Amino acid sequence: MPPVPVRTPPRRSVVADAPPPPPSLPLRHPAMLAAAAVAALCLVASVTFRIADPDLWQHLLVGKVLWSSHAIPRTNLWTWPTYGEPQVLPSWGFRALLWPFWALGGERGLLAWRWLTTLGAFGLLWAAARRMGARGFSALAVMVLCALIFRKRSEMRPETLAAILLALEIWILETRRRGGPDRSPWLVAIACLWINIHISWPIGLAVLGFHAVDDLIPHAPRARAAPRPLAVRSRLVWLGLAALSASFLNPFGWSAVWQPFDFVLHERHESIFRGIAELQPVQWEHNLANGLPLLVAAWPLLTLWRARRLGIDWAEALTLAFFLSIGLSSQRFIGFLALAAAPYVARDLAALLDVARAAASRAATWIAPPAVRATLVALACVAGSIPDWAASQTTFGPSLDLSQTPVGACDFIARHGIRGRGFSPFHFGGYLLWRFWPDPGRLPFMDIHQTGTREDRALSVAAFASRPAYRQLVASHGFDYAIVDRQTPFQHRLLDFFDEDSTWSLVFMDDAAALFLRRSGATATVADSFRYRAWPAGYSSIGDVYQRYVADPRVRAEVDLEMARQVESSPWNAMAHNYRANLALFSGHPVDGERELHAALAVSPRVMRAHERLGLIALQEGRARDALREFMLERRDDPRGARLEMAIAEAWRELGDFERARSWYRREITRQPDNQIARDSLAALEGRR
Repeated sequence: MPPVPVRTPPRRSVVADAPPPPPSLPLRHPAMLAAAAVAALCLVASVTFRIADPDLWQHLLVGKVLWSSHAIPRTNLWTWPTYGEPQVLPSWGFRALLWPFWALGGERGLLAWRWLTTLGAFGLLWAAARRMGARGFSALAVMVLCALIFRKRSEMRPETLAAILLALEIWILETRRRGGPDRSPWLVAIACLWINIHISWPIGLAVLGFHAVDDLIPHAPRARAAPRPLAVRSRLVWLGLAALSASFLNPFGWSAVWQPFDFVLHERHESIFRGIAELQPVQWEHNLANGLPLLVAAWPLLTLWRARRLGIDWAEALTLAFFLSIGLSSQRFIGFLALAAAPYVARDLAALLDVARAAASRAATWIAPPAVRATLVALACVAGSIPDWAASQTTFGPSLDLSQTPVGACDFIARHGIRGRGFSPFHFGGYLLWRFWPDPGRLPFMDIHQTGTREDRALSVAAFASRPAYRQLVASHGFDYAIVDRQTPFQHRLLDFFDEDSTWSLVFMDDAAALFLRRSGATATVADSFRYRAWPAGYSSIGDVYQRYVADPRVRAEVDLEMARQVESSPWNAMAHNYRANLALFSGHPVDGERELHAALAVSPRVMRAHERLGLIALQEGRARDALREFMLERRDDPRGARLEMAIAEAWRELGDFERARSWYRREITRQPDNQIARDSLAALEGRR
């Protein structure tokens, strides 16, 4: 007797009586189009802020040179110490593509570039997520969240173009993995493009490799039910080798291929690179409002949840491990982390929401209509974006922010015909090139790529803090002029070194930079004619100047003239107004101090402790309500540094609100228990109860 087949009853779901998940909406459904439009507007708003990246100017200059010369330079044309030596020109393809946007539209052209690249990248990622199964509205919210994180890397940099290539690669690979058209041969062309656009090209090969591993693992979850032959599963391996070979199709051959590995193995350990902000680990305090902690926590949890239900998705697991590793090790890769996470988080979140809806069917029936779900997601996109928009230190708008660019110093150089061997920090190099290239007497000492010898890079960093290193740097290169940063705290000591060196004259300064000329040689006449004699470029001796200003009328007259000169010589003069306010307050002239503080804030809305001083002036003049407003503005701009509990308590007491005054006195005592004045004031108010 043949064996009787045993039929296993179908597994009963714990939510068998729940309604099925809502059907996937087509892309052309009005509700989907409306929600997508809101999400797109959120993406556009997130990347519409004033451009302040100093690298922009070198990108534009090189793009201009490429278009005008119809050639790709293979030697260093950008800095004078190593001029003419062989050099790999980084990101030349990106620069060639960016230049027409500037040439045709200026600032608006740059804004268009930012909009197009951001929408293009996240549009492709959304398409990949839909192909992977995230065909509902929640995928749009994920795209908006990831765009908030990405926006920190959306300046005019080659990453904006690399973002499109990464998104295109993920879309191709996931479309193929889900049984759609196999466009994997395009990956070879993407690899060839990527190495000519940005040094991050190995990321593309890594993503391709993760999918090749997924193909080779027999039990990886796929849309296909039938097993595929090894020849088909190894296809991506051969394409990966072809993509690696295609990476050598660049104007610099193996040198460009080796460049990212040389940086990782050698250059990143140099002091100049260790000090670059974007190469530091993630600063969590600056990424709370944009949702980065949420993404970093949610992606692994969603991946594990999916693995328990369906098995490990090796492509996602490897992508997660790789991008979390590089994204959290360096701020430079935060944008790539957000891009890579977007389609996978969207897919896994959509699946989780379907399960949750099935488990809570009664509570979820009211959100079944597409219009309701579209409205909720649109509101979530906007509401979720507002905290980061409000907390951002950037300013919304399409214009350029030149407040940290040495525009005024370069104007002085051009106006007075200054030439020779110049010193400048590398982040000023791009603007110097934009203004003066190809004039050999005005090339920067170092450009945005830190072009130069290893010895020069090490010595230039050491000179920021070491007087002997400063002397060695100046002696070894015989500089004729020096443009020194006045914004970066790490470089403030260098200002003092130049101030104290009698062989130099300070001839110009504004918020961004100070210009020093050598007092001998070709610059001697200008150095003597425009020399600042009373006011320094550095900050360590300003307290002494205040004392002499009050004590000596001659010093007071000279300082007033030099401060007026600073105000008149540059529109970026918030520092000059700020110091004039201090001098006025130090001399007992609060009306003049208040006027200068308002002038400083008109130039830069974040002058250190400006609102605190305005509040104290108002409090002294009996304008307690104005004082409170200024104190709260100071706490908004500097929530950690502002120590205004005592002043706020005094203002509330002046207004007769003793309950609030007592509350702020208690805060002051908690912060500073030995403040006897606060204790006495609180005791006096307690006696009024």
